[in-house]
Amino acid sequence: MIKATLAKINEWIPNSNVTKEEKTEIHGVSTDTRTIQKGNLFIPLIGENFNGHKFVEQAYEEGAVAALWQRDQTPQPEGVPLVLVDDTLQALQTLSYNYRKSLSIQVVGITGSNGKTTTKDMIAAVASTKYKVLKTRGNLNNHIGLPLTMLELDETIEVAILEMGMSDFGEIDLLSKLGEPDIAVITNIGEAHIQNLGSREGIAKAKFEIVNGLNNNGVFIYEGEEPLLAKLSEGVSFEKHTFGYNKNCDLRPLNVTQTESGTVFSLSTDENVTCHLPVLGKHNVKNALASILVGKALGISAEEAVKGLSQLQLTKMRMEVIETSSGARLINDAYNASPTAMRAALHLLHELSGYNRKIAVLGDMLELGEDEREYHYEVGKSIDKNEVSYVFAYGPLSEEVAKGASDAGVEHVYHFEDKDTLSEQLSYIIKEQDVILFKASRGMKLEQVITALLEKGI
Repeated sequence: MIKATLAKINEWIPNSNVTKEEKTEIHGVSTDTRTIQKGNLFIPLIGENFNGHKFVEQAYEEGAVAALWQRDQTPQPEGVPLVLVDDTLQALQTLSYNYRKSLSIQVVGITGSNGKTTTKDMIAAVASTKYKVLKTRGNLNNHIGLPLTMLELDETIEVAILEMGMSDFGEIDLLSKLGEPDIAVITNIGEAHIQNLGSREGIAKAKFEIVNGLNNNGVFIYEGEEPLLAKLSEGVSFEKHTFGYNKNCDLRPLNVTQTESGTVFSLSTDENVTCHLPVLGKHNVKNALASILVGKALGISAEEAVKGLSQLQLTKMRMEVIETSSGARLINDAYNASPTAMRAALHLLHELSGYNRKIAVLGDMLELGEDEREYHYEVGKSIDKNEVSYVFAYGPLSEEVAKGASDAGVEHVYHFEDKDTLSEQLSYIIKEQDVILFKASRGMKLEQVITALLEKGI
């Protein structure tokens, strides 16, 4: 984490000034009094419904040694060393940028409609075979979270993996220019946030902003099967590499096989290199290919990369497999959802073999704009009646999923408006050797159904 005197903080934030005790050294930063550690610099942010300046004295009492302070806020607390700034959020971002610039480090920036976090975890697994790595924790991937992640860096870190999220134009541009990646990755273009961005073309343009901060000698890695990215990339001079199943991609998987414990494939560049990926889904194979290309850009061989991937540990609720006491298998992929991600998860469910029955528990996909009901219907219609025995749809929009599944000929289709009834009905029908997929947008909190089922001892 950042360790610096207030004098140095003052230097890294232009137009700031320290009220006293310039030699005081801060160890790390915090924007929340609930996470204050001794020696922290407290950064009070201002939002629509909160003002962190009210908690500066509390933060100081709980171990912070100093705080930023926005000049237009009054009264200033007495007794607390302050770094006066015009805007605390901009100061946080500027501090993180200049601190990152002071370090000798390679930065990987990653964005995309789906698979960002999974690919981030995979890149970390690959990079860790050779370097000391720091990656974005949880969902700290926005204009506040990314600077906080950068301030967790220290002189021992050799590779930083920064996830970059967005919901509108200009957001990835800011994050990329803050992080100045040496390697930029776009996993794919889906429909997430189409409500704000208008079209898939708009989404691609917003994601493509990641190249705006890419250094002049940087490497750009993207899904080669996406024509929108291919068209946008025509005008850039960076070194470029593509991944995907298409023969035109620079790196493709060969002989992909789903197993009980994950996915196995070899590489188009070297069929003798076999990857044993401990996660299900052909879409995750593409994420792994992206991480192997990042490894190559970092000087890591394909053999070393697949060794790292074999030790992969994903962030929770990303294709997380849970074995129940009854012998059923739950696949928790409930962290987020879009039509593209939902279809990929269903494709995986279709491909799984060796199970008694396959059950899909699907919740609403949010932020899809005026065509949201059509997107939900089409997801339901894509379900293979010969592979999926039951569909349990949850949420107002997922009524369309149920309609689509019924029209597709799925025999048992049910729609629910509350999770208690859903979990109760599920607990009645789940049997040994069933496999149950859970998929929905984050706001639906579908993992609560899994918790309820496990508490019932299924």
